[in-house]
Amino acid sequence: MNASSLTLTKKTHSCVRLERNGQSLVIDPGGFTEEDAAVGADAILVTHEHPDHFDESRLRAALESNPAARVWTLRSVAEQVSAAFPGRVHTVGHGDTFTAAGFDVQVHGELHAVIHPDIPRITNIGFLVDGSVFHPGDALTVPDQPVDTLMLPVMAPWNKISEVIDYVREVKPRRAIDIHDALLTDLARPIYDNQIGALGGTDHGRLTPGDATRL
Repeated sequence: MNASSLTLTKKTHSCVRLERNGQSLVIDPGGFTEEDAAVGADAILVTHEHPDHFDESRLRAALESNPAARVWTLRSVAEQVSAAFPGRVHTVGHGDTFTAAGFDVQVHGELHAVIHPDIPRITNIGFLVDGSVFHPGDALTVPDQPVDTLMLPVMAPWNKISEVIDYVREVKPRRAIDIHDALLTDLARPIYDNQIGALGGTDHGRLTPGDATRL
């Protein structure tokens, strides 16, 4: 883990940008997030193929804006973009480790959470960055090591708040910051804030898209 502090910027829905020492890493610039969410990034990580996490046009914009940018993702996403950007799209899976733009990354998890038993489960991976920040994608994956900052999927068709609270309790991060929240209305946010904050057992917060915090 690098000792230098990270700056985390929240983008809309499940997208976050991490910056340190002049380099940036973006996770899940999907269709609900800003069109330029990954533009200028040195590394882009994508957890799975669902359009709210993977948007081909946003990924292409990022790779075209920075010829040195690289992508790390699972096979289902890599197959859609690798031909257009030879040598710049890397396929990874559970248990893999790699360095992306100076960030140390570990891959955890294999499957998307169950949406409904009648819907086949797709692959999904989570990324632990610098042994500190964990983004699980669309799953409640518990890494086999401590997590400082958990990016917490708070509202999705595949979860309910009791599961979210129990997930925080199981991971036991120092802090949890909301993601997967674009479908959550302003009326619901105080309810989620109060219940997760009171029952999760850790510091819980959320950022308005565009806001940043030092980790």
